[in-house]
Amino acid sequence: MGHRKYSAPRRGSVAFRPRARAKSLEARVRTWPEATEKTALLGYSGFKVGGIHVLTIDDREKTPNFGKHLLNTATVIATPPIKIIGVRGYKKDLYGEHAIFDAYAKDLPKELARLVEVKQAEDAVAKAEGLVSKASSIMAVVAVMPHAIGLSQKRPFVFELAVSGKDVKSQFDYVKGLLGKEVKAADVFQLGQNIDVFGITRGKGIEGPITRFGVKRKQHKSRKSVRAVGTLGPISPAVVMYTVARQGQHGFHQRTEYNKRILIMSNTEKDGQKSINPKGGFKHFGVVSGDYVVVRGSIPGVPKRLIKMRQPIRNVPKKVLEPKVLEVIVE
Repeated sequence: MGHRKYSAPRRGSVAFRPRARAKSLEARVRTWPEATEKTALLGYSGFKVGGIHVLTIDDREKTPNFGKHLLNTATVIATPPIKIIGVRGYKKDLYGEHAIFDAYAKDLPKELARLVEVKQAEDAVAKAEGLVSKASSIMAVVAVMPHAIGLSQKRPFVFELAVSGKDVKSQFDYVKGLLGKEVKAADVFQLGQNIDVFGITRGKGIEGPITRFGVKRKQHKSRKSVRAVGTLGPISPAVVMYTVARQGQHGFHQRTEYNKRILIMSNTEKDGQKSINPKGGFKHFGVVSGDYVVVRGSIPGVPKRLIKMRQPIRNVPKKVLEPKVLEVIVE
């Protein structure tokens, strides 16, 4: 910052604090869209693969580029099927939501033993049905297997997904009917719709204020240090405010990106295997086999990292248009 005659805008957003390392490689989804009449899962998961380019025709009306070719930077997400292994009911009181029942499927994947040991009574589902009337929300407990897309990790990821429906009873019946079954991305999302993406960004370790917050370098010979802030604050009070840019952890933060449009959605059961792989496979990932989703824009994280997807929560359009894809450019 150095010697400055006039004031200047602050560098770096305070909204992203604390800029600390994420507690887990798995991002948390803290908010879900409001339940609608349609009963369905409100989220899905996948693994980041890499970037490509997709040539489409711009279908955004009232824009100067409407009807013209549009070259989109896009990201490929491998989407192995998720398995519904359980259902959980929450009851809301003055202190928040608390789980009141858990019910799991009978045939659980053997890889689940690497993560947790599930023990439940044979009539757990019947007991859960008796407590549904007291529940305020229903969550589906799902598991995704990294080795299903060729990753070396054998331990599955287990997390909860919200369920949409007109009431709690219909949500419970929907998840109960899916216990022990697999769900594909095409069952949750629609081609052309927007989704919200959750991920853990690429970690960069400890960085100074120049790189971490975008603080300007000082003028030549103005101070002994060049890549440091000009002042830590006034003499009195002798306190360094939390808003002052300091060195610290850079990267490996949880981030949410809103309204990423699905440009391509693969379904091997209906369409067969459509190869999207470059020659030799994607860098740091390899060959994509199975279902995948291509979304417009970038996605936080490194290849092979778990990505969670959610139905959009902001500016939901009334109708969904399928994108007109002309060419997929894989380098």
